[in-house]
Amino acid sequence: MSKFTQHAEKRTEDLSKFMVGLINGEKGAQLVKDYNMMTENYIPSDLLGAFDYLFDHNYDIEQIKVASNKLINILYKTLESYPAIDIKEHSFLHYLKVDNDKAVAVLDSMKDDIKKLNKDFSTDLLASIKKGFEALLPFMNHYTLKENVLFPLLEQKWEHSQCVKLMWSFHDDIRNNIKRTIELLNPENFDLKEFNVVSSKVYFNMKTIIFREERVLFPIILETIDEDDLHKMLVNSKEIGYGYINDKDIVVEEASELWADNGIINLSTGQVTTKEMEEIFNHLPVDMTFVDADNTVKFFSSPKHRIFPRTKSIIGRKVQNCHPPESVHVVDQIVEAFRSGKKDEANFWIQMGPKFVLIRYFAVRDADGLFMGTLEVSQEISELRSLEGERRLLDWGDE
Repeated sequence: MSKFTQHAEKRTEDLSKFMVGLINGEKGAQLVKDYNMMTENYIPSDLLGAFDYLFDHNYDIEQIKVASNKLINILYKTLESYPAIDIKEHSFLHYLKVDNDKAVAVLDSMKDDIKKLNKDFSTDLLASIKKGFEALLPFMNHYTLKENVLFPLLEQKWEHSQCVKLMWSFHDDIRNNIKRTIELLNPENFDLKEFNVVSSKVYFNMKTIIFREERVLFPIILETIDEDDLHKMLVNSKEIGYGYINDKDIVVEEASELWADNGIINLSTGQVTTKEMEEIFNHLPVDMTFVDADNTVKFFSSPKHRIFPRTKSIIGRKVQNCHPPESVHVVDQIVEAFRSGKKDEANFWIQMGPKFVLIRYFAVRDADGLFMGTLEVSQEISELRSLEGERRLLDWGDE
């Protein structure tokens, strides 16, 4: 092992011990001194192994989040001064950076009104601030894009990638706190104290995550991910879109995909071509995702009105990594119940704004009962719930 590698491992080990010390309640000032936090030349990649260590040793994610915030705060100037490779214009990372800049502009635009509100209550100020927080809602697509395009690739390419679990959890915190902040901006029962607490979390977490993206993730990506993979992420990003960037403004040269052949698929009940099979899946009024017996995502359908975002980046990804860390235990519970034969299906239904979504999981087994994987089927059923009586005749007149 080279001295360079040994030194890198020592830095990662020290960062791990620093965060473990914080979690265990040790004094931060002494830990900073013990691990040379202000003098050692830590680099972005040192953090990846440190976060992996905490996840591998089953520390609670809320504890990891608190410790990571303190770590980033201590290393702020060090990470900010790291000589990262320049981001190419019109690249995937470039558009993420543009998105971030626009989000920061929205946050900054509300600061004066929030200060005024703390001095003198005004319904006009409430309305203005509420409009500002509502303007952050499109940016939530930025997080969805990262979770479905960026994170899967990092899991495939990086030896240490559990930092994405941490970032995803922060994404969910931000989503929930923005939603709650908007709810609080009601003049009839406005609570200034709670508003200040929740809105401050939005500001802190959004700006912290932007810093982590641009000063930790992006520099490592530019050093470790090749141009082909960066281009694939740009292509896949168009399926989900960004927060504030119009899809029409993103021009991507995408090679047309050709079928290797137009072969016939022989099924027990007939024959179809590969193209016909794909279009059959895509015309069903449901989202479908198939995960094999090894918990690897193998296939998803692409209906016209997809409920949950999916991109090709998730193919080959472990299903546990396709969900927020807080809900992984539910995924594991379902899959293990299917694998053991205790259960054959699991059903959930949720309200998503005006949509009422039915989510069903089915154990896929062969004729001998051998577990082959899990099929997720999601459907928006608001219209179905409202059906009454019967319709036995064709009637397109009112549709």
